[in-house]
Amino acid sequence: MATSEFVPQPARYAVFVDAGYLYAASGALLLSCGSRREYRVAAEKLIKALTSHADEKLLGELLRVYWFDAAPKKQPTVDQRVIANLPLVKLRLGNLNAQGQQKGVDAQLRADLEALARHRAITDAVLLAGDEDMLPAVEAAQRYGIRVHLWGVEPTHGSNQAEWLVWESDTVEVLPADFLRPYFTKAKVLPVPAPGTAAAVREAADAAQRTSPVPSPSQVFAGRAPAVKPSPAAARAGVPVPGGVTPATVAASMNSTAATDGKLGPDRDHMLEIGEHVAQKWIFERGRDNIRDLLPGPILPPVIDKELLIEAEKELGGSLRPYQEARTWLRDGFWERVYREFGIGIGKSD
Repeated sequence: MATSEFVPQPARYAVFVDAGYLYAASGALLLSCGSRREYRVAAEKLIKALTSHADEKLLGELLRVYWFDAAPKKQPTVDQRVIANLPLVKLRLGNLNAQGQQKGVDAQLRADLEALARHRAITDAVLLAGDEDMLPAVEAAQRYGIRVHLWGVEPTHGSNQAEWLVWESDTVEVLPADFLRPYFTKAKVLPVPAPGTAAAVREAADAAQRTSPVPSPSQVFAGRAPAVKPSPAAARAGVPVPGGVTPATVAASMNSTAATDGKLGPDRDHMLEIGEHVAQKWIFERGRDNIRDLLPGPILPPVIDKELLIEAEKELGGSLRPYQEARTWLRDGFWERVYREFGIGIGKSD
């Protein structure tokens, strides 16, 4: 009698989140908001809460969380960049068109779910979604023997999930408002300076500048000399470097101030200037709405802070890692430009 080659499959599950559904349903339930711009989401904490809840409900280990969202031209927002850097989280981005519609998200979800099922990488799938377009993904996974557990957000009235999707899923659970509430907050309304004040005049000038034709990043930085490190011989001889910057000024910029660790570092004004230039570049490249997601500040998510450091080092032409105080000045300059863009703190001196 031949022995069976069947090997029991270890219990393992993956979590598939349609972020568009999760955010829209939660924003309506908790804050009566119809647009994602009207609220902020503590996404990292929310994902941890979802994975902890799944661990309580299902047997086996978590393979990973698949986070499906959309962005204009598939360029990730600040929040999406943070999510992409989380452990055991895979960010999948579709395109967000001018009408605010997600394109390509359903196809990516179905492809991932069906591939994991076909290769027997999981035994169970948690699907947090509500659209009937997810039905083919559920049916495909079930054909490979996967159990699909549908999660939804407590509706404001009636149901916010397609009836057929509910029928086809193996189990159904609704996440209550109390579970979601800690992770959603109303966006703060930016202050508007009182008419006639100096702050209002400056804000009007800033607004006029913002409504003028937006220059490209290359235009913004046109005429700025790249940071060039002179050779020792050139430094001794005082030979000018390209852009009219002399070795003496480069040396002064890097060595005029002692950082907190005792090492000589960049000049404070220079670092403030670089911080402002990076902020200006990001506003043009990534859009005001994405930069607005960083407010109220002044703490940057670690992944964004790292990007700021890398950008600044490119501008400076050297490493900032040994100079903690210079990095603080860099952040100060960055936030000064961002706050000015959104009219925050403009009237402090009045």
